[in-house]
Amino acid sequence: MSAAGTQTENDLQGMTDFQLTSLDRVNAAMQHIYPKHALSSLMYRATRIRFKPWKNWQIRWFIKRYNVNMDEALESDPQHYPEFNTFFTRPLRPDARPLPETDTAICSPADGRILQAGPIDHSRMLQVKGHELDVVQLLGGDKRCAEPFSNGSFVTVYLSPRDYHRVHMPIDGTLTAMAYVPGELFSVSLACAHAIPGLFARNERVVCFFDTPAGPVAQILVGAVFVGSIETVWGGAIEGPRRQVTWTNYNEQAGIRLARGAEMGRFNMGSTVITLFGGNGVKLEENLKTNRPIEMGHVIGSF
Repeated sequence: MSAAGTQTENDLQGMTDFQLTSLDRVNAAMQHIYPKHALSSLMYRATRIRFKPWKNWQIRWFIKRYNVNMDEALESDPQHYPEFNTFFTRPLRPDARPLPETDTAICSPADGRILQAGPIDHSRMLQVKGHELDVVQLLGGDKRCAEPFSNGSFVTVYLSPRDYHRVHMPIDGTLTAMAYVPGELFSVSLACAHAIPGLFARNERVVCFFDTPAGPVAQILVGAVFVGSIETVWGGAIEGPRRQVTWTNYNEQAGIRLARGAEMGRFNMGSTVITLFGGNGVKLEENLKTNRPIEMGHVIGSF
């Protein structure tokens, strides 16, 4: 969940040509000051309290505040969740997110809104209009890992508080490496993406590299303030030293193969997913416009 400056679903409507306000700039500036990691640790604990009156109040308030659609949840009764975080990372009904019939279609990895999509120019990509990201920095600083994505393409999906917060595979893939990259925990709201240069390459994140039929794919789960932790299905909650990048390599014998649509991770509270495609093997859909709502399973490209 984002902090000050968070945009709700209604707030985001019609913001394709987003304009920063003075309040947005003040909120972004304040994030350089307040203790984001400490606040996130407190949120981690608060969302795991199992005292029924407290957790039931949290969940009911959240559903009403963000107009959460519980009809598509596997468990639709809010009181059946043992704690808030279990509700927040709730699974959906098996039929809630159908996959396309075409084998060569690439799917959105998450529910949310398209923050940005397009080509990677050598090692540069757009964060939002007016701000670029360096792909080498985004992927943890290793130039060799960034080279396959030079002149490739990318899609960035922003997950608002009301969205489904599990992250899935956009294409069949075999995990080859993972990096935990320590960093800041700025809000990833639309306002902060416009106000803070290099935001996604400055925040804590988990980068997962896959070999796929379309070539190399990197899926980046970007942390934010109040994101208690980032999990993967093969490693659980991912943590590491606060001052260095932690790399884990996987070989064929590790056998971590995930089909298109399979869950690969989740946010314990919300954030942003960036998917990079290497080379020119993937053609993105032409209708991936900024601020377009999207659901996991929707087609974002083909190979």
